[in-house]
Parts: sequence; structure tokens; C-alpha cells
Amino acid sequence: MEAVTGYASYVLPIATALIGVWLVWTVVRYVRADRGTRVSMRQAVRVRWGWVRLARMAGLTVTDKTPSLLAQITAQKDSPPPAPRVLTPKIKVKPDQFGVIVRARTLPQVGLEEYQKSAWFLADAWRCTRVSVLPDGPGKVVIRGVRSDPLTTPTTHRPTGRPLTDLTRWELGVDEYAARVCVSLANVPGVTVAGVPGAGKTSGVNKFVCDFAPSAAVQIAAADGKVSRASEGDYADLVKRMFAFCGDDLDEANALFKRLVELRKRRSATIRDVLGVKNMWHVGPSPEWPLTVLIIDEAHTYFREYKGSDAETKRLAALTAENARLMEDLVKKGRSVGILVILISQKTTGDAIPTFIRDVCPIGLSFAHKTVEAAVAALGEDIRNWPDSSPVTLQDPAYVGVAVMAMQGRPGNTRIRTPYVSDTDAARIAEATSHLTADPDLCLDALLRTTGRTAPPTPSLTK
Repeated sequence: MEAVTGYASYVLPIATALIGVWLVWTVVRYVRADRGTRVSMRQAVRVRWGWVRLARMAGLTVTDKTPSLLAQITAQKDSPPPAPRVLTPKIKVKPDQFGVIVRARTLPQVGLEEYQKSAWFLADAWRCTRVSVLPDGPGKVVIRGVRSDPLTTPTTHRPTGRPLTDLTRWELGVDEYAARVCVSLANVPGVTVAGVPGAGKTSGVNKFVCDFAPSAAVQIAAADGKVSRASEGDYADLVKRMFAFCGDDLDEANALFKRLVELRKRRSATIRDVLGVKNMWHVGPSPEWPLTVLIIDEAHTYFREYKGSDAETKRLAALTAENARLMEDLVKKGRSVGILVILISQKTTGDAIPTFIRDVCPIGLSFAHKTVEAAVAALGEDIRNWPDSSPVTLQDPAYVGVAVMAMQGRPGNTRIRTPYVSDTDAARIAEATSHLTADPDLCLDALLRTTGRTAPPTPSLTK
């Protein structure tokens, strides 16, 4: 007892010191945080302190009539039974720039459905624009409350210039609850991007190029139907990191598409012998077998139908028909050999991108549209059932850079704020990574030489 009494004199100073350290750390975090995060930190304190009372009012508690173990042990024989206990779910609150993330436990009769029914009540009580409730593992839910709307808050992205650790992961931006949105590119043959001019299509693709450019395991080609030369268009700063580029000349585009189809055929003929698998994604991209990305901007330029009886019109009609056939080959057969096609157009209706190409692309992004028909062409018929998330509602200037897409595992459609990448940053990344540019045909030739195998000859095309 004397030893215990002696240690007791140290408890108060130690506890005081620990509390002091915690207070100092909290103040430092608060001072260093940005304005939005400071407001969220104060909001988080209110959420913690008011949770027990709020949970009872929201019906997120349960009454347990069974006495606790301690009450059963200490109960007297003739004493009245203990009063029922009101159990409140335990929570952990984390603030960020846009609001709070609350992780809560479930209880019997207080599960995911009950939390979701109380979402609007929690939004009003926490002074949030919107609240979402999603499962967070067995017996857990995550409640996301946003105070300011992430969709109307412009964001910027400054590329680091460092290679990505996971080349199958494409970070698009944040959703309406400020959660990061990523899609997997593994086994994806094509992506469609639609939207009216100035809605943010090209900026979103620029981010893709800047993020993937630092990796030698990714090689990019582009066809821009808006311009005749790269220096005239949106890809002037990025062309140094592209192994091939063409403008609106249909003959040049046709040659580029043929070149990539020949690459697809050579890869299909040699993949088992060289990589030991029949699907490149089983081993992943490498500098010797890079993920080859073809970006086609203003895709309708290369696929439109020409009508007329003169010789030139017939020639152009034959070229666009062949372009469609070549692109169908790439989209339908290029997935397993590591070829990805990104098709960008103001509208992805059948007259702009043939449906036998468009409907094979599993990922579809739609920026602002003026008509429901254009939205349906970009996202499918299901968008009619979700009018609140339709791209038709994104025509306000505040929504420039906001896209809609269907996400696996989520009901309906997800709205995404894509960040803006400045031309200066794009030029910096392209210049710094230009030495990584390589022709995938030559990479395949070198790989075949090291393995002692041969393949069909490489088609020639001047960049």
C-alpha cells in the first residue's frame, strides 16, 4: 500500500503533462490548417459533444432491458430490478476541408438502413449541405457530411512528376461528398468522354496524361480532330511525350489507326511466347510491353458519314468507314494485349461514334449536356431514372469540370469534380518525361530479339 501511495503522487503531474501535450498538438493542427478545415474542426467538436443527445432524438439508440454484468453481481436480493439501459453507438469523427467523416458502430435494430433514413436529419443538425451513409465493414458505417459543396469548389492538380505505383488506377477527382474517385483500367479496352465545348473534357484527359507520363510502361498517341498540327491545339504542350500524333487529316489518321491495329496483331501473335500469359494484365505493363493509349479527340471527325457522288466525297466516305472498322478492331481485341482507346466527342450519339464502338467501352464519362438524348447516349438509358445526377443539370458555369459516370458498386450515377491542370504544369511534365517516349513497335522488336523470336514486320509511319 505504501508503494501504491508513493506512485499516486506522480499520477496528477503525468496526467497534466499528457493533457498539456494534447492541447498543444491540437492548437498547432488548428493553426496550420486552412480556413475550411478549421471550420470543420470546430464542427467535429460539436458533433462529438452532441452525439448522445442527437442519437436519441434521431432514433439511433436501443434500449437494453438486460442488466449489465456489474449490476447483476452487485444487485441485492430484495432490491428492485435495475432500470433499462439506453445504448448509443460509439463514433469517431475526423474533420477535413469540406466537412466531417463520422465512423459509427451499429447496434441491434440500429443498422445501415436506420442511419440512411436519418441522413437528412443529421445533415440539418450538423449544418451540412448533404450527408451520405455507406457500409464500412461488418457492424460499421461511415457517415460523410459535407458543409460546402465539393462539386462547385474548383480544384487544381499539380503533377508531381513521379511514376505511379499502380498503373491500373486512374484518379478522376472527388465526388459530391469529397471522396476520391478512382477507376481501374485493368482489362478496360475503351473509355468515352462526352460533353459540350468548354465543359472540361480535355482538361480531364490532360490530367490523365500528366499522371501517367512519368512511367516508361505507358506510351501515348493522339489524334486531334480540331486542329491540323499539334501546335494549334490542346495537346501542344504534351506532344513531346507522345510517340505519334495526327490532326484532322483523314489520311494521316487512317495511317495511325492501321499502325496500331498492326501492333495489336503482332502482340496477339506473340503474347503467349513472350509474356507467358494470354492476358497482359495478368503481369501488368512494363517498359518492354507498355500500356499503349490512343487518345482520339473530336472523334466524330474520323467517323462521320460523307454523302455525295463526287470522287473526293466517296474517297473520304471510304476512309471514315475504314477508320470505324479499324477502331472496332482495337476496342474489341486490344484489351488483353494492353491497348486502351480514349474517345472524346461533344456527343457520343451513333452518328458521332458508331454504336458498335461506343457500346463496347465499359467506362463512360459525361460532362455537361444540353439534351437528355445526348446524356443517354453517353451514359445509357439508366440515366433517365436519376434526373438529379443527369449531366443536363451541369450547364451552370460553376459546374465546369464536373462529370457524371456510373460507378461499380454504387447505385445510380456519381458526379465527379475533376481538377484543373495548368498548361505550365503540363508542359513541365511533358518536357521532363520526353526521354521516356518510345515506339511500342520498337519495344516489341527489342523484346522479341532478346527472346530469339520473330514477329510480323513493323509498319512504318513518320511521327
